Amino acid sequence: MWMLVSGALLAHRGALFPALQSIGLEPAAVRRAWRAFGKGVWHIELLIRWWHAYVTALPDWEAHEYEGYQPVPVDITAFWRPQLQDCPSRHYHPTARRALPAIIMGMVGDVGTIGGQRLALPRRFVRVQQQAPDEATLQMDLLRQVGRQLTATELAVLDAGFKLRQIHSVDFPNYLVRLARNFTAHRNEPAPYKGRGRPPVYGEKVRPLPRTYAGREIAATAPDEEVTWEDGEHTIRAQIWRDLVLPGVVPGPQAHTFDVYAIADPRFAEPWVLATSVKLTAQTVRAMYIDRWPIEQLPLSAKHMVGAHRQFVFAQESIQRLPELALLMGSVLSFLAATAPVTPTGFWDRDPRPTPGRFRRTLQGQPFPESYRLPQRIREKASVTDHLPKGVLAHRRQSHRVAAVIDV
Repeated sequence: MWMLVSGALLAHRGALFPALQSIGLEPAAVRRAWRAFGKGVWHIELLIRWWHAYVTALPDWEAHEYEGYQPVPVDITAFWRPQLQDCPSRHYHPTARRALPAIIMGMVGDVGTIGGQRLALPRRFVRVQQQAPDEATLQMDLLRQVGRQLTATELAVLDAGFKLRQIHSVDFPNYLVRLARNFTAHRNEPAPYKGRGRPPVYGEKVRPLPRTYAGREIAATAPDEEVTWEDGEHTIRAQIWRDLVLPGVVPGPQAHTFDVYAIADPRFAEPWVLATSVKLTAQTVRAMYIDRWPIEQLPLSAKHMVGAHRQFVFAQESIQRLPELALLMGSVLSFLAATAPVTPTGFWDRDPRPTPGRFRRTLQGQPFPESYRLPQRIREKASVTDHLPKGVLAHRRQSHRVAAVIDV
């Protein structure tokens, strides 16, 4: 953990052994740390639980709440592993315009404010299944787990990567999700009968935003409600459509209904099209979706600030553990940056900001704090290991190659 938050992994381009040695560990301690990381019995869920309990118990931590609901952001991130053989999963890379080998992971968190900064506190990390390591399966597993853990006063906030039909298939209680710009829905009542032909079964189509097809513009549906309010110097306009169902769903009391909000902010090029299963005001819907953004700071801090965007671990468990631990340490780094005194980078840094990158530069190059009183269970084990093979001779997975070398 100290190696990650101090930026040693970033300076050594993702190599664990040099990074561990750079914080002042002896070679034997480096081997013990590597063994504990790769073969230890620890689980990230326990560390997340301890970290979550510590932060939420602080008097300065203020959880966000709107109209009695607390936002729970949900997202998926990827750690690219282009050289990893038999990589269990792939993720779409926008620059390459195709799916590349990557370790994808689901993230669930809570949003709050501490030290004047809005932070996402991780609640759970979800791995891909070994039997079905695709992103669609991970999304469904993530939705099922979040749906089981949500309370009546919590509302999951998701981006456009999650489809509304997926959310309805797992019977999600409370959600707020961003929709595509060309999204369409139907009213939860059959369309009026026109006097000829078969009576309509489905509801009238609702199109929140206009679109162009074959050079012809298709107008948007008139909203049920329209609200405007001032946010500083900007005027925000929201159009609302109530009690809608997905296309192909027969209207009725058993159908999954939702409300659609088209929020136009002059600071963004296109309006946001959001859907929620809870009756909320437009101001609350906008504020809740903005609270989804802090969950994206976790991979930003874990990859580029900590240095875990480059990884050189290849065991089946290690390729999952290092991203999990890096995401947790990214949260720790953001928390420390928000609560610790701001340290300028140099004399030119006249207005320093409490960012995780600046705090990581403060810790960079510092040795492991030996003065910290560790628990009695964490101590050096006085075992005799001189008779055991070291280095390549100790690799069980290459025992046949070692035997060949010894014979030569």
